[in-house]
Amino acid sequence: MERLIGTISRGLRAPIVKEGDDLKAIVVDTVLKCVDNGDFVPRDKDILCITESILARTQKNFVTKDQIAKDVAAKIGGETTGIVFPITSRNRFSIMLRGIARGSKKVVVQFSYPGDEVGNNMVEPEAVRKAGVNPYTDVLTLDQFEAHFGRPKHTFTGMDYAHYYQELIEEEGAEAEIIFSNNPETILEYTKTVIAADIHTRFNTKRILKEAGAEVAIGLDDLLTAPVDGSGYNDQYGLLGSNKSTEDIVKLFPIKCQEFVEAVQKDLIEKTGKQIEVMIYGDGAFKDPVGKIWELADPVVSPGYTSGLEGVPNEIKLKYLADDKFANLKGAELQKAIADEIRAKGAQELDQQARLGTTPRQLTDLIGSLCDLTSGSGDKGTPFVYIQGYFDTYVAD
Repeated sequence: MERLIGTISRGLRAPIVKEGDDLKAIVVDTVLKCVDNGDFVPRDKDILCITESILARTQKNFVTKDQIAKDVAAKIGGETTGIVFPITSRNRFSIMLRGIARGSKKVVVQFSYPGDEVGNNMVEPEAVRKAGVNPYTDVLTLDQFEAHFGRPKHTFTGMDYAHYYQELIEEEGAEAEIIFSNNPETILEYTKTVIAADIHTRFNTKRILKEAGAEVAIGLDDLLTAPVDGSGYNDQYGLLGSNKSTEDIVKLFPIKCQEFVEAVQKDLIEKTGKQIEVMIYGDGAFKDPVGKIWELADPVVSPGYTSGLEGVPNEIKLKYLADDKFANLKGAELQKAIADEIRAKGAQELDQQARLGTTPRQLTDLIGSLCDLTSGSGDKGTPFVYIQGYFDTYVAD
């Protein structure tokens, strides 16, 4: 019978996982139980995805604000710390900010505006235009910001992040100052020791600061790169990718991800006889059309994946074939011509015309976005996602 179903993404329900649990065994056991239950039949090139949060939890990869404070004091000096371009997020940044403040005497926070790098607006862009403020050149103090815009609140959370961050700093015993500027060099007028808190633009920000005379310019990826007083750590991403666990603790991005996915894949091959690809995923890389928020607050979508997930899709645009190359064909004749074209492409690199309109993004970014939407971030209880048919084409049986 002709197969009429393409890609299927399934969220797999799993036990509640705690620190120290054998996640590899739990993952493999969950897949096998689904197979035994008749939920699906494993095939070569299926994809099993595991959320980064659950891996980090089993690795006990946590850090307290006191441990953050100690690392900040050691690397920054414990005096006046500048923070450039933090995202506005209680989950992502509030506990880190507490730790930084606890390790400093004063903290100067420089917000970008109208919004942060992932699309959280401090103020609506239209309000900036109407106020006659030039976000490319104008530096605003908190009082000046309020004189122009009042005390705007986040679209979704209802938070006034400027005052919220100020209060967090002061609660930790440090002096706080808030400014608004899109030029990273502005912070150097207040302090020469700076933490670049941006995520995807951090390397450029650190370079600019160092060239402009910063005495210390580090990123969140340079903090907690090694254990502090028995803490967790991430040697590659530091504090990036972390999120709130409790009021005093953050969960870091997981470590040894490559080792983990390869071990899971090996077990699945042995138990199913199928070459199942495995990846760890965090935030998806997509943008919310209402709040304008770009979801990706992790440093990468996938910190670890097996070799079959490397690269980008090698796809032909069906619309191009139907409307252009085979515009003179219809019905079964058109169907056969398109099928023959797809079969002929093999692994060869397609020309730009044939690929025009397809998505030239990394496979792991596309798959991670699918997984993030499938598993959600609430109480679905599906930290594993099993995908079938992702690499199928129109001619797959």
